[in-house]
Amino acid sequence: MDESTHIDPYVGTSYDNDYNNAESNHKSIERDPNTSGQHSPENSEHSTNSLSANANIIEQIEENERYYANESYILPCDEAEQTRLSIGHQCFISVLGGQLSLQNIPRSAKRILDIGTGTGDWAIAVAERFPNAEVIATDIACIQPRGVPPNLFFEIDDAREEWTYSESFDFIHIRGLSGAFSNWATIYAEAHKHLKPNGILEVADFGVMRLAEGVPDSFVTIFNGACLSAAEKAGTMLGLDHLKRPLLEAAGFSIAKIRSFEVPLGTWSPDPRKRVAGKMALIATLEGLEAFGLRLFTRELGWKPEDVKNICSKAQEEIMRPEARASVPCQFIVARKLMI
Repeated sequence: MDESTHIDPYVGTSYDNDYNNAESNHKSIERDPNTSGQHSPENSEHSTNSLSANANIIEQIEENERYYANESYILPCDEAEQTRLSIGHQCFISVLGGQLSLQNIPRSAKRILDIGTGTGDWAIAVAERFPNAEVIATDIACIQPRGVPPNLFFEIDDAREEWTYSESFDFIHIRGLSGAFSNWATIYAEAHKHLKPNGILEVADFGVMRLAEGVPDSFVTIFNGACLSAAEKAGTMLGLDHLKRPLLEAAGFSIAKIRSFEVPLGTWSPDPRKRVAGKMALIATLEGLEAFGLRLFTRELGWKPEDVKNICSKAQEEIMRPEARASVPCQFIVARKLMI
């Protein structure tokens, strides 16, 4: 067993060389048939990356000038959010020193699953790196790009429902889904069920931002408290609690690695390697304040949209101050399904 609880996120670890080189209105959008491939969990054979005809129209929900994939998920899926997701992807990669995952994906992997793929950046990169593997990427929102590798298949699917894949996976990837699920135990049980023996699950997320100053009544503190309170009322989980070891062990996993990083928000770190990730983390965080707060605060706490935007603006100002030395924790956990 290779376990650790903290490493310097910007000191490279040697892996496979392949890694190192309130009133809601409805809006219908047309999904480009060249955008991605719709995958049927019951059939892993694919001859095309085009959509079936009945999947061309995906409905979005307009709420407080943002667009959402459904009535329950707290984050939007509009253009601003898609930009944030792509920047967040690059931030995760930077934290890992240019790698796509903390754990090596075996070169022999035949099936790889990406849950909550968002804009599909990670799935596309993995499909390009593993052209002989079938990569399946799921999300509730139809926001994936066109021109994907032929071995990549996107699926519009809700991971909260029972997974019905008929073939097991070598590697399952879940990243950036804090706040997505009310019952992570169920998600991990499904992942365990659909992994091959000795298969790998990797889960990663960013936690709650913080300031070095530690001012108790700062706007960042107020925002964080409101987020956690609203999420609890909504029955979901923010932060890094879903990455706790006992939760995965209860699903039958053996923990292989745990890595925790502290990522600066901005370029205040004297370490040039940290400034790269910090610049992207800052942009993603500034964009993410409204994305995380708007639906949660208006629905669960009864805030007016303008009040949410006001607290977000004030928190942004605090984060931008160099003396605040704002940062955000980032954690990865790698779990393995034991051989039968």
